Amino acid sequence: MISKEDIIEKAFELGFVDIGFTSAEPFESQIDILKSRKEEYAWAFKSLDLMNGIDPKQIYPEAKSIIVLISSYFEKSFPKSMESHFGRCYLDDDRITKDGLSRDIKKFRIHLRDNGIDSKFPSNMPHRLAAARAGLGTFGKNCLFYSRKAAGKSSWVLPIPLIVDREFEPDQDTSKVGCPDWCRNTCIIACPTGALKGPRNLDPRKCISYLTYFGDGLTPMELRESMGLWIYGCDRCQNVCPRNKPWLIRHLSLNERVLSKKTKFELPKLLHMDRKYYRKVVWPHMFYMGLGEIWRWKMNVARVMGNTLDHKYVPDLIKAFEENQDERVKCMIAWALGRIGGSKAEDALNTFLQGKEGQVNNEIILALEKLNE
Repeated sequence: MISKEDIIEKAFELGFVDIGFTSAEPFESQIDILKSRKEEYAWAFKSLDLMNGIDPKQIYPEAKSIIVLISSYFEKSFPKSMESHFGRCYLDDDRITKDGLSRDIKKFRIHLRDNGIDSKFPSNMPHRLAAARAGLGTFGKNCLFYSRKAAGKSSWVLPIPLIVDREFEPDQDTSKVGCPDWCRNTCIIACPTGALKGPRNLDPRKCISYLTYFGDGLTPMELRESMGLWIYGCDRCQNVCPRNKPWLIRHLSLNERVLSKKTKFELPKLLHMDRKYYRKVVWPHMFYMGLGEIWRWKMNVARVMGNTLDHKYVPDLIKAFEENQDERVKCMIAWALGRIGGSKAEDALNTFLQGKEGQVNNEIILALEKLNE
């Protein structure tokens, strides 16, 4: 019979940076939290069935233990130009391509199966809470999980829980906030949109990551500047965290897989991409926006171009206004031109104003007013 030590050895052999074990008892502490946050997490309740994820036996009736693997997605560095616009955890995401982490998880589960252990990989179970209960680290005030040892004890890690039908001795529970007192709520203060309402209290509807890929329609005016240069995801609360600084200053070798995508994710290419380019180049790596939501990508890119204040993007924005039919994209382009300013942007906005009605017309007028302040 395979031992706990054998399983640990296999996990490290496959490249996982840590592993822990916990019981298959329900995550009782989540019940009150989920009930109190139904409004903020309504979107997740619909798609993930969160309440059923509280009890592992609801997911897998034969559940006896939970094995939690830890993967670090920041073992290698990323191109700075991509880190400025995309959350790091998405830059090497293989959940669609299945050629990286997904493959290693499959190998681990096959190893368990070959040794008489069946497993389930749940999407709706509280992954971070499972990792903490398995003794693998602590929580941050930013709601993220911090490893006990991997990636410099940082939050640049992904917990991967597997419910198994074999009972193992659980590891020491480390479910607590591990932030130092002297951090003075740095992440909460630094959140540009106020999504962090307090320690471990996030309103996802205000989170930049959520807004970039799940936001409802045209991004509200009051959020456009504060969302900054993020196109897909956001690492603001992680970048300012004192617990992450030791890892951020390390010299790491470059992630070649991500580097190979760098030129394909340049802002002008994303702004002008057609559906074929989106489907083949972008969506397989960053898929939270569906195949019919290319407009959201272009809207986000236009906002980012505006927030760079760089006049080099004015020609691309003008061209994109003319080639796009989606009003949400046109509205954001108008806003971006008004934010960048200059005579070329002003001339274009005056030209676009002719014959325009409704929301696009209003955005152009506001952009022109911005230019003349």
